[in-house]
Amino acid sequence: MEKISPCLLAVAVVFLCCGVTCVRSDESDHRYKSGDDVPLYVNKVGPFHNPSETYRYYDLPFCSAAPPKEKKEALGEVLNGDRLVSAPYKLEFLNDKDSEVACKAKLKKEDIAKFRKAISRDYYFQMYYDDLPIWGFLGKVDREGKTDPIDYKYYLFNHLHFEIFYNKDRVIEINVQSDPHALVDLTENKEVKVDFLYTVKWKETDTPFEKRMEKYSHSSSLPHHLEIHWFSIINSCVTVLLLTGFLATILMRVLKNDFVKYAHDEETADDQEETGWKYIHGDVFRYPKHKSLIAAALGSGTQLFALAIFIFMLALVGVFYPYNRGALFTALVVIYALTSGIAGYTAASFYCQLEGTNWVRNLLLTGSLFCGPLFLTFCFLNTVAIAYNATAALPFGTIVVIFLIWTLVTSPLLVLGGIAGKNSKAEFQAPCRTTKYPREIPPLPWYRKTLPQMAMAGFLPFSAIYIELYYIFASIWGHRIYTIYSILFIVFIILLIVTAFITVALTYFQLAAEDHEWWWRSFLCGGSTGLFIYAYCLYYYYARSDMSGFMQTSFFFGYMACICYGFFLMLGAVGFCAALFFVRHIYHSIKCE
Repeated sequence: MEKISPCLLAVAVVFLCCGVTCVRSDESDHRYKSGDDVPLYVNKVGPFHNPSETYRYYDLPFCSAAPPKEKKEALGEVLNGDRLVSAPYKLEFLNDKDSEVACKAKLKKEDIAKFRKAISRDYYFQMYYDDLPIWGFLGKVDREGKTDPIDYKYYLFNHLHFEIFYNKDRVIEINVQSDPHALVDLTENKEVKVDFLYTVKWKETDTPFEKRMEKYSHSSSLPHHLEIHWFSIINSCVTVLLLTGFLATILMRVLKNDFVKYAHDEETADDQEETGWKYIHGDVFRYPKHKSLIAAALGSGTQLFALAIFIFMLALVGVFYPYNRGALFTALVVIYALTSGIAGYTAASFYCQLEGTNWVRNLLLTGSLFCGPLFLTFCFLNTVAIAYNATAALPFGTIVVIFLIWTLVTSPLLVLGGIAGKNSKAEFQAPCRTTKYPREIPPLPWYRKTLPQMAMAGFLPFSAIYIELYYIFASIWGHRIYTIYSILFIVFIILLIVTAFITVALTYFQLAAEDHEWWWRSFLCGGSTGLFIYAYCLYYYYARSDMSGFMQTSFFFGYMACICYGFFLMLGAVGFCAALFFVRHIYHSIKCE
């Protein structure tokens, strides 16, 4: 019950937080009368191929009809890099407009240089109209018939066409297009006067309000993409079946023969040579080195596993619909804080089972094992974002809020979980007594060493998920939208099964070679899939994406390192628990003196 209550509380709080983040306007019910001012906010601009490198809309010398007003953002929206401010365009409900002037600007030479640089880097802008996202490009570069960049011509779009669909008193859909004939030549370094114009056209539609966000998820549901997703599922299922068949035919038969052999040996001569996994029964449950570290890793991995399960629960019930700004980041922060008690309980309980005494230090290690590297990475990347003046740089107030959450929620729950784990008085269940002195491990071939075993252990789980990884990466580090969470959840379950099975198989072969130091090996083999995912990051960045620049590169590899490290801890905990269950089972099935 000590584990369940915080988890249920986490789900309730996350639903509340995400519900607050979903719809906030006066918007409160999104109903308007003819002539009402429907909220339009400009959000950010940035290079199209660098999703992390975004800037405030007015960092570029756009004009504004009135001093822009900032919209209050929720925690998740700020973490997502959203910085909404009022737009110069006025789009009243059911009010058509033809070539209205939003504002007038007088661009100086330095302003023209900023726009020219932005246009050359394919800058796009993002706005929100009644919580519906719209995008467009700032301008275009004329390269036709020119080989020297000096001869390129740069044009700024200064006329936007808004097409808005409504159903009764609600906005259903909005599209925006730049007029290809309304261009301002910015090639020469001279002052230019620009009138930013816009046209509004309202059209009626039968689409209900509840389905207005569905168009943003259509790309994920196209037959071609679904076919690839299902191919990924079939590929993963085949991998699981092959591995399960391998374990069924090899492990079950070999173990059965081992049980028969060891039972026969006990009834016959006692002076025959001892070989196999039975004869290291006095060492197999010898506590590992650095038991505080393995307990902390197990606790952190268990917490991240609980975090992943709750995130999938929220995704499957539709909380993370497209452009629900900041809902995912809010959920991650809140659930991670509320599940820290799971980490404390698991780490302290297991550490005390291993006869550890300094449980306070173990709790500190548990709390900092994942948060420590994440904090250091954040400090570096936030400094980079501040240097670039990008929206990815968190305001001081947001940093204070996160620190308070960590201080007032995460740390106390970690301590309470640790106290509960220490007081659980659970004993380590070892079916065999441990001898006083460890048996010497015989020389092993190179492929039975730790690194080759990790390579074999990580390859199979990675091969079961690598097809789906592309779509996940394209969603996180691109402009695709991923909404097929049911398929992703199936792939996640397959990943867990394959990780557990391959770790059990390698643990058996290790014990059969009379190598009794399986504790750390099982954790490292289980978590090695995280290393393969990070290797895929290198391939994706250089071969499948057009990202560039120091900021985007540092953000991609920095945060992906933290994500892959989290996968390492989570899958390592899964592999270790599966190996521990297996080892206890086989040694419980034989008679050991």
